[in-house]
Amino acid sequence: MSSFNLGQILIGKPLQTADLPHQSISKRVGLAVFASDALSSTAYATEEILHILILAAGTTSLSLTALMGISLPIAVAIAVLLVIVTISYRQTILAYPNGGGAYIVARDNLGELPAQIAGAALLTDYILTVAVSVSSGVAQIVSAVPSLLPLRVWLAVGIIIFMTVVNLRGVKESGNIFAVPTYFFLVMMFFTLAVGMIRYFSGTLTPVEVEAIHVSHMEELSIFLVLRAFSSGCTALTGIEAISNGVTAFKEPRSRNAATTLIWMSGILITLFLGITFLANQVHALPNERETVISQMARAIYGAGSPLYFLVMLGTTLILLMAANTSYADFPRLAALHAGDGFLPRQLTLRGSRLVFSWGIMVLASAAILLVIVADARTTSLIPLYAVGVFLSFTISQAGMVVRFQRIGKLKPGEKGEGLETDLEYDKRWRLHQFISGLGALCTFVVMVVFAVTKFTSGAWFIVLLVPTLVAVFFQIHHHYRDVAKALSVSDNRLSLEMHAVKTIILVDDVHAETIRLVNFARSLNAPWHAMHVAVKPEKVAVVRDKWQKYIGEGDLVIVESPYRLLAEPIREHILKLQAETPGCFVHVIMGHLVMDSFWEQALHQNTALIFQLVLDNIERVAITSVPFQIHRKHHGQAQSAPNPIPAASDSVE
Repeated sequence: MSSFNLGQILIGKPLQTADLPHQSISKRVGLAVFASDALSSTAYATEEILHILILAAGTTSLSLTALMGISLPIAVAIAVLLVIVTISYRQTILAYPNGGGAYIVARDNLGELPAQIAGAALLTDYILTVAVSVSSGVAQIVSAVPSLLPLRVWLAVGIIIFMTVVNLRGVKESGNIFAVPTYFFLVMMFFTLAVGMIRYFSGTLTPVEVEAIHVSHMEELSIFLVLRAFSSGCTALTGIEAISNGVTAFKEPRSRNAATTLIWMSGILITLFLGITFLANQVHALPNERETVISQMARAIYGAGSPLYFLVMLGTTLILLMAANTSYADFPRLAALHAGDGFLPRQLTLRGSRLVFSWGIMVLASAAILLVIVADARTTSLIPLYAVGVFLSFTISQAGMVVRFQRIGKLKPGEKGEGLETDLEYDKRWRLHQFISGLGALCTFVVMVVFAVTKFTSGAWFIVLLVPTLVAVFFQIHHHYRDVAKALSVSDNRLSLEMHAVKTIILVDDVHAETIRLVNFARSLNAPWHAMHVAVKPEKVAVVRDKWQKYIGEGDLVIVESPYRLLAEPIREHILKLQAETPGCFVHVIMGHLVMDSFWEQALHQNTALIFQLVLDNIERVAITSVPFQIHRKHHGQAQSAPNPIPAASDSVE
């Protein structure tokens, strides 16, 4: 089976550019594509709050149950923040129908530097989302099947490769595939919460038995500790921005469909988060290394051996794995926006055969695999790197919306203003909208600072340094593209249309069938030419000269000495000499190279044509033509090529 056919089996048949509008997705599929990251955070957000609160055990007069009960008001506060951020991002989606989220909002209202900071933070977070979600999902698998522990890293890498292949098939198809586990998780969790509430109100919900907890160090119960618990629980907000970045993936009307999906996602997220936190408190669930809070809650509701318990754990594992799919949907789009503005390589703007940004998907997968290998697929090693970038982008996005509404407030009723991305229209409720965005920016900024400070020594320092480093790289790339554009500008270019002399050189290693093809090509140009042989092997010069006179019989054959057995340097010197003799002339270099049917056959030859091209490309006014000579294999294994009246050369042909 050819690699081309294998590619079609894995990725699917190529799609025409005209099919792009048909690859848009519905709200139902959009919820599965963009909400899996946010919804999966309910599997560990409550546990992150309890992990911090439990540090105060033994330092307060409160009972352990009462101490854990503080998680409820913290969860409510997080839910309020989630509502504020959701409303703010809904405003963003309606204001920017072409998507882009924090990057577009910052570029439109705050300037290029804040936009690049927001973009760097989000791109970093998308990579971490894949690494964290897959590592966490693999941890669930390994907990159920301990024998797989030595294969933890390879399981994670395999899952990332699988998700990469699925996403290369296209957003619409990957959304349909991943919708099943997402909705399975939602059904199981809502059913579990319903059963848990029924048992709670009927008085049949009893506390779960857990192992004695061991706290490595104690801390006083203080406002700072509560803030730490709050910031840790704010991991429930990760993924909220995904829909605003992927508006263009939705069917028309895109903005309205995306905004509706955002409301659905936030409503589901708040319900699950508050429900899990409430029931976890009622069953006295405590975080420990052996069993997650979700497992303790499900065990208390269904019983450890119940099939429903295993279905809940299966759904939780699947949603953690599927959370990575949000990054596959958003990272390539955001990278394409950066590349389109000249801050990342232009290749990231190209769509593959399935109309997805294939380069972006491959970059995301490669970076995530590297992170997983370095961190040994341990979630605890990756979590400190997580969330700082998210809240940084939240803050920048909402600050940008504050500025936008301030500009709207300066308009008169019925008046319109121009923006970089979208037009501004007067809104009589602009102060209310500005207040919501301002409050959201303030809250997310506080969370970001608390998270960065409390997690700094645990690894957050890496992100604090990485984001400005990436921004510096982005601007270096941008300056490069700007310089190239200036150099190519016709108005600034001192070149003019005029005639120049052309000198043609044929590079000859030996005289054989390929040499005749090169000579025939040079003769067809109806321009003066001469051949050149680099005397790497002095004993071969006489043989080449005799064969040239016998089989070619025309044109000059220039022999260039090479006492140090160099190839490219003598050619370069010969070209510079020709240009010095005729200032302003072009030198046309014709070279041949053998083309084989298979990779391994091609590898058996020197393939020096590429090396020559790399060296000669740096010389101005040099044009290079590579004339391939194809050698095919007959079915009986003999080489088949053009008729050759010349004896085969004893040396390698290149």
